[in-house]
Parts: sequence; C-alpha cells; structure tokens
Amino acid sequence: MALYFYITLISLIIHFVLIVPFINFLYKKKFQRADQKTLDAFNKPTPIYDSFHKHKSGIPVGGGILVLLVSSFLTLFFVGGFKFFEIHTNTNYPSIILELVIILFSFLSYGLLGVFDDLNKIFIWKKKQFFGLSLRIKLIFEIILAVIISSALYFGLQISIVHIPFFGVFDLSYFYIIFASFVIVAFANAVNITDGLDGLASGVLLIALISFWTVARSIIDVPLSIFIAVWIGGMIAFLYFNIYPARIFLGDTGALSFGAAFAVIGLILGKAFALPIIGGIFVIEIVTSLIQLISKKYMGKKFFTVAPFHLLLQYKGWEEPKIVMRFWVFSIIFALFGLMIAFLK
Repeated sequence: MALYFYITLISLIIHFVLIVPFINFLYKKKFQRADQKTLDAFNKPTPIYDSFHKHKSGIPVGGGILVLLVSSFLTLFFVGGFKFFEIHTNTNYPSIILELVIILFSFLSYGLLGVFDDLNKIFIWKKKQFFGLSLRIKLIFEIILAVIISSALYFGLQISIVHIPFFGVFDLSYFYIIFASFVIVAFANAVNITDGLDGLASGVLLIALISFWTVARSIIDVPLSIFIAVWIGGMIAFLYFNIYPARIFLGDTGALSFGAAFAVIGLILGKAFALPIIGGIFVIEIVTSLIQLISKKYMGKKFFTVAPFHLLLQYKGWEEPKIVMRFWVFSIIFALFGLMIAFLK
C-alpha cells in the first residue's frame, strides 16, 4: 500500500514542477480562451453564461494536456519498474498489457479529440475548415472511439457482465459493447459539461478517483491501481492552480479524456452500477443539460432558466466558490454511497 502513496507523491511533485513553466508556455503560445467579442462573432451568444464568464478570457486552456501526457508516461514508467524489479503485478484479466493499452488508449484518444475542439475555440476556426468540429461530428467521433474501447473490453478482457447489488450478475453478451459505449460517451460529455467553474470538475473527479482507487486496491488490480495513483497526483497538482481564481483550465482536451477514462475505470473494475453514484455530480450536470436540450427542441421552451445545474445556481445568486465547495461536499457523500454499493455482494 505504501508503494502507491509514493507513486502518487512522485507524480504530484513532477506535475507541480512542470505546471508553472507549462502555464507560461501556454501564455506565450496564446493558447487561451478567446475574448468574448471574438467568440460572439463566430458563435451564437449565450448572455447568461457570458455574463458570468467574460472575465475569464485570456486564461490558458490546456491544463489537461500536461496531466494527460505526464500521467501516461509515468504510468508506463512505474508499470515497467514493477516488471523490472519483479514486483508482483496482479490483474483480474488475461493480459496486463492489453488492460494498460485500453486504459491509455481511452485517455489519449479522447484527449486528441479534445485538442481539436480546444483549437477551434481558441483560434476560432470556421466550420468549413478541417479542424472545425461541429457538435454532431464530434459526437460521431466520440461514439466511434467508445465502440473501439468497448469492443476491446469485450473481446480482449472478456468483460460482458454487469453486477447489480441485491439482484445478481447479468451477462449482456454482445449488448455489453452498446452498454459500455453509452457509458463512456455519457461520462466524457458529463465531465466536459461540469468543467464550467474554477476547480469544479477537477475537484469532483479527484474525489471520485480516490474512491475507485480504493476499489482497485481491494481487488489487487495493479496496473489500474498504478494508473489511478499517478492520475491522482496529477489532479492534485492541477487543482492547486485551478481553484478560484483559476490560473489554468482543463479544456476539452482534459475534460473529454478524463471523463472517458473515468468511465473505463468503472467498467474494468466491474462497478458500472456504482459508477453513476460515485460520479453523481457529473450525472446531475449532464441530466439537467439533457432535459434543457430536449425541452427546447421538442417543447419549444426552456425547462430551466439556464443549464447545467451549476450555472443555474450562479444565476440564482450563488457565488462561484460556494457552488464549487458544496459540490465537493456532495461529491464526497456520493462517493461514500457509491463505495457502499461497490462492495455489496
């Protein structure tokens, strides 16, 4: 157990040392959120959202890139170190390498998709240009990646069951690919939607990751335990610079990548039922957004004054730090309930 704490601490130190020069690099390359006037010229204005976030123009977007690359490298380094020094690397699946490939592919592939979206927002590429991904095209790419990952889980790691506490274990067979794909796409977008306030998505995700690390250690899944331990270290360092007032944002690169990887962790651990509970804040955020979208499209009116939920609270007069802190508290409560569900037979 102590070895994983060392891994987290080393990851934290490395990320912390790199993040300040990385922020300076992003400033130098103007990898920043465009000013509101420029955004309004190319996108449909969103008055309520803009009124709360216009002061954040110019803050670097791309913190997810650093965590993504450094965490991936450190995961490979530590797994390789375990092998080199012949430290026991147990897993519940046929192949440690395949499990690691699936995790990192989820992490990096959705991160790459997020890079295109960030670049489009930062440099305001027009839709007719190659990199300008519309929401529909972006969703198609997300689904394609999710199907690839889900197929690898099913055919490679031979995962096809879903455990529902008190009801038993259900074998979904080929339908598992559809189920897992939906979970991955849903959480990729849920984390992206939640990433709207300083420290909100990163803090909630950190709490959820600690919960899943507890589960991974309980079943002695070494590759997954190493990956989560490294990722936690990176998220702590990032959160230090992301809390209000933020010096850096995750961007779609981090939000999409982290959401997808979080979902894949839950699927690999066999805790798909606990996943929406541990990630309860993410579920609330995406559900409120979905209700708003459906209401506007099919009923011609808004269900909420504004969505997602954190923006509604801002509109109601809650200060940003107050919303974030209370979401963290509720995230801890969700995590505790989720862990209770995860350990039920």
